[in-house]
Amino acid sequence: MTVTYSSKVANATFFSFHRLLLRWKGSIYKLLYREFTLFVVLYTVLSVMYRLILSNYQKRLFEKLSIYCDRYAEQIPVTFVLGFYVTLVVNRWWNQFVNLPWPDRLMFHISSCVQGKDEYGRLLRRTLVRYVNLTSLLIFRSVSTAVCKRFPTMDHVVEAGFMTPEERKVYDNIRSPHLKYWIPAVWFCNLASKARQEGRIQDSMDLQNILNEMNRFRTWCATLFGYDWVGIPLVYTQVVTLAVYTFFFACLIGRQFLDPSRGYQGHDLDLYVPIFTLLQFFFYAGWLKVAEQLINPFGEDDDDFEANWIIDRNLQVSLLAVDEMHMNLPHMTKDMYWNDCDARPPYTLAAADYCIPSFLGSTTDMGLSDILQSDEIDIFENHPRPHEPVMLLCVLFSDSNGTEGVSLDHSQYPEWPNPATEAPVLPPVLQADVEGLSTQPPKPQGSGETETRPSSIPIPKITECSY
Repeated sequence: MTVTYSSKVANATFFSFHRLLLRWKGSIYKLLYREFTLFVVLYTVLSVMYRLILSNYQKRLFEKLSIYCDRYAEQIPVTFVLGFYVTLVVNRWWNQFVNLPWPDRLMFHISSCVQGKDEYGRLLRRTLVRYVNLTSLLIFRSVSTAVCKRFPTMDHVVEAGFMTPEERKVYDNIRSPHLKYWIPAVWFCNLASKARQEGRIQDSMDLQNILNEMNRFRTWCATLFGYDWVGIPLVYTQVVTLAVYTFFFACLIGRQFLDPSRGYQGHDLDLYVPIFTLLQFFFYAGWLKVAEQLINPFGEDDDDFEANWIIDRNLQVSLLAVDEMHMNLPHMTKDMYWNDCDARPPYTLAAADYCIPSFLGSTTDMGLSDILQSDEIDIFENHPRPHEPVMLLCVLFSDSNGTEGVSLDHSQYPEWPNPATEAPVLPPVLQADVEGLSTQPPKPQGSGETETRPSSIPIPKITECSY
């Protein structure tokens, strides 16, 4: 049975996660207490023998052996091997979970696309979803020990109502050396095609959607069968198991507390109880136990998948969806926000703190005046280089001759020279941009005519200029 504790850790409060350490079902203590007890007993026996039974000569030999084991035990790459192994096992475990066969999409299509409220239409829909559930049951029987104990033979499948006696005869008459979980899927496709020919499925696209969903469902079943057939290579599992238990077998001798009077390096303290060695065994052996429990999630461990519950749930929900709920709709009425363009569901007092304003972007709090002020400082105080584009505020004008042009807005930028009162001194790039755009030809020197200073530069009509 899956151990669920999500509600216990919904909030990261003080001691919320620590309370999980006190649970027994599905815990590491339940998995590891036998191995841990055996390790403690063996360590204690060796320690008592070294201190009370061995002679002085035998003690010297034991001390040399202990130092040797302690020195070379660390060369076993336990962390490296366990890390890759557990990662591989967890990925397989999660992939098997996401490929569990759920008939929900199929039952939605069948309920909406297979028409007819008469007895035959009801029989047609119920038979289709029964074939779907029979397909998943045959797969679960082949991969799950718990389901196999519940349905050990096909007689139990017939007795449970997943298959009729006539269907059992047809099933048995089909000779195949392979697992025959795909036979109900073929029955489903043939029956759906017959329903299309009879007009119970009114559109070929509906039939195609139903068959596509059935293929998706069959793919989930085939994936579970494939994971059960091809597991993690046995040699990898053997290497990891041998590495862990060999390491701790060496620790039984190498982590013994030796006589401090002998002056061995690292043995100047005699604590009798190897606290950190026990913690190391607890973590490494527990790490291995995690992989051993997750390597086949269709067993009978505490955290294995509830395959029997999945079978019951799928059958009950699918039959309900295609039978009692077929075209059984509640009366349509106007919702409570019918004339309200701003639908705002109420909050309880307990959830009032979760009512927050909408997020409009991280630049919402930046004031426009601050942005314009920073642009003015960058333009007029730092004298931008020609390759830096700067947008200048401009105004359109039209003189008495009908010539249209653009001039700078000197009310916004008083730092720039006013061409109405003084000679314009334009930046080099702007001067080059407007050079030659004047519609009036330049007057010759000494012509006697009084030169009038233009208040603006006649250029084609634009709304902004840049340099």
